[in-house]
Amino acid sequence: MRLCLWPALAALALVLVDASTLTPPVLPLIVRNPYLSFWFAHSRDAPWENWPIFWTGSTVGFAIMVTVPETKTVYPLLGRSQDFLRQSSSYTVSFPQYNGVTFDASTTNLTYTIPGSDVQITLSFLSPITPTSTFRQSLPAGYLTCIVEGSTDVSLYVDINGEWVSGNRDNKIEWGLVRTENNDSGRTPIKTWSITRRHEQLLTEFYDHAEWGTIHISAPADVEHQSGESKYIRRLFAEHGTLKNKVDNSYRGIFEDEPIFAFSKSFKLSEKSQSSHGVARDSVIFTFALTQDPVVQFAAARGLTMMRPLWASHFSSAYEMLQYHYDDYDTVVHLASNYSEQLAKDAYASGSQDYQDIAALSARQVLGATQFSGTPDNPIIFLKEISSNGNFQTVDVIFPAFPFFLYTNPQWLAYLLEPLLEHQLSGQYPNDYSMHDLGFHFPNATGHSDGLDEYMPVEECGDMLIMGLALVNALRDNTQPAFVRTVPQEAVPLNLESTKKSHLVDPYGMDRTWDDMGTTGEKAAAKWAKRSYKLWKQWTGYLVRESLIPANQLCTDDFAGWLANQTNLALKGIIGIKAMSEIANVVGDEAESKWYSDVADEYIKKWQEFGLSRDKTHAKLAYTWYGSWTTLYNIFADALLCFHLPPNTSTSLGPGRFWSSEQQPIGGGAKTEPKSTFIPDRIYQIQSDWYHAVLQRYGLPLDSRHLYTKSDWEFFAAAVTSKKVRTEILQHVATWVNETVTDRPLTDLYETEGKGGFPGPNFMARPVVGGHFAFLALERACGGRASEGLKFLDEAAPVEIDVDQALMADVAGNQAEMGEL
Repeated sequence: MRLCLWPALAALALVLVDASTLTPPVLPLIVRNPYLSFWFAHSRDAPWENWPIFWTGSTVGFAIMVTVPETKTVYPLLGRSQDFLRQSSSYTVSFPQYNGVTFDASTTNLTYTIPGSDVQITLSFLSPITPTSTFRQSLPAGYLTCIVEGSTDVSLYVDINGEWVSGNRDNKIEWGLVRTENNDSGRTPIKTWSITRRHEQLLTEFYDHAEWGTIHISAPADVEHQSGESKYIRRLFAEHGTLKNKVDNSYRGIFEDEPIFAFSKSFKLSEKSQSSHGVARDSVIFTFALTQDPVVQFAAARGLTMMRPLWASHFSSAYEMLQYHYDDYDTVVHLASNYSEQLAKDAYASGSQDYQDIAALSARQVLGATQFSGTPDNPIIFLKEISSNGNFQTVDVIFPAFPFFLYTNPQWLAYLLEPLLEHQLSGQYPNDYSMHDLGFHFPNATGHSDGLDEYMPVEECGDMLIMGLALVNALRDNTQPAFVRTVPQEAVPLNLESTKKSHLVDPYGMDRTWDDMGTTGEKAAAKWAKRSYKLWKQWTGYLVRESLIPANQLCTDDFAGWLANQTNLALKGIIGIKAMSEIANVVGDEAESKWYSDVADEYIKKWQEFGLSRDKTHAKLAYTWYGSWTTLYNIFADALLCFHLPPNTSTSLGPGRFWSSEQQPIGGGAKTEPKSTFIPDRIYQIQSDWYHAVLQRYGLPLDSRHLYTKSDWEFFAAAVTSKKVRTEILQHVATWVNETVTDRPLTDLYETEGKGGFPGPNFMARPVVGGHFAFLALERACGGRASEGLKFLDEAAPVEIDVDQALMADVAGNQAEMGEL
């Protein structure tokens, strides 16, 4: 469907639904995948005080400035271009009034006022999230829109350097300028700087930067361009307010007479304001892209395969893709704006303005770890375990991230799980439990034919089964992303054979619905579950043997070390067995379904005997570790998978536990059969009360061993607490976002006291922040009934607990028992 759309600039204003209020230390600028990931460092400071960074913290050359010809003054806006501008009689260097930064799920806006004038400037960085267009989400490109308002002429300048294409500053680079001809199919003729390494190293990294691929920065064909030595080009613009449309063809090293690649645009605001009798408004759009082919190598069922980017199925060349992406701006703004608006409404209703900002801040970071590959009819999403160790398709990194995918587009979760399932179904992994990852380091998914991947067997089996059932439920309930499916009348059609023949993508690059494809979600769920049923059974068999009393092993929190009898890990395994009973039911195996259900019921009773403190006030860290406690975040899966529904099975999602307005449920109000409660109410209640008692300045510690925490697990845990405790945890995390001294893209591992810094290891930019969407995923699960099953938690205020006394009593009770023995 297509609809009328306001002009692009008006639509852009809609992208920022409400002004954000949190002040994180780093904000996304252009973030699309693990290698096109550039950030606004020290975002509490003025943007010209530091260079932008790659997600690792290494700086990149990225300068934006403006000149005002009337006063011969140049104003740096982003990056430290002032360091290159010597004292000159031709110009004066000054700084604008910085009005601050706002952000939503897809956009970061920096705003400025030029002193002594009415000129206002907005730099709007758009890395769009388009849940109903997988095709658009796969494009490795983002936008920068520069908007100027006022009645004084200004000229704007943008440049990048070779640090965008390599992490090794000693490398040689080559570049060129490509122009779109007027007779080409593009609506807006563009010119593009393309920069690459002289000698690419395919599928290789240097300090996490890609050492293959081409960076492109595109602009309208009527802007000025120039490449050359950084001091010369920046000073030339400062003096003249324009560039000379010249290309320096002397290829060299990244910092060998540092070559930069620049565009400039003059805005004649004085003429426009006089003709319009008011303030004039104008803009220019730049795009930034990284093209790589292949994107990864993958040990698929057919053998080790060089995997092409998904966009390559739709375009015959990178430049065709770049032109389409530029022309598609109106449609992208429309889709991204809709997602940001809906997320803002849902998150605000679910938590607060703080939660709205945390969810928005997390969204681009999740997708910044992904690479879209496959074909239009068989898309695949690959994922890098960013910063922690670089593993490829890590199961226990996908798991904390998966609430984001359930909320945004559950089908994307299927695309994430597909390479893990395909590889293991092909018999390339020897162990009878789920593999930890597809390869030691991204972008090489070469597998572990020796079976020596990181040892987390209960963790990974439980994760896969829980995510498997969550996806089956989403498919079975006919889940579709609750976001706009219309495109503007100006939308650019693909008109390519690959799209015409695709049953998943329509001619305008939008995802088709189940109805469009002539099927139902229930049929799709059964087909999906049945295809990998061998693996589901195999992994559940392992959990039946090993999850009730887990042996000494790692869980996902591997930085905390090995530990036997982990209470929270055992719970995950037991819920995994329960999940298998539902998967068996979906594929029609009622006998196996009952058997798995009976085992899970037996295990959960024993787990309560083993895992709770003697006074039943909290869960212990490990069965035999008396005087300990743990954040029981795996109980979230019990509620998410519809194992803890209220007796009333009405599925209307009107005013509910956390919202007062209508909200789209997952499944659109599908019927949910009544189920008995799997984990008793009292387990939820004691944990909610315990979290209230142990909360620290910056959040809920992971367990009794340390004061550090994991933010993903905080949100998993908070989602299944009382309203009061959820609000408390959320407020403490928001305080941390505002005050933390960490200086990298949002970390998920931090100290809850002191300065809220890194505890070591230093995690950053990881996709696990998708766990921050736990509230939203839960509230839309089970036809909107999942969170309703937790209303009992709000019936009374949290019980006040003397934590030290409770822990000491647990230790003393154990000592007395040992004495009797």
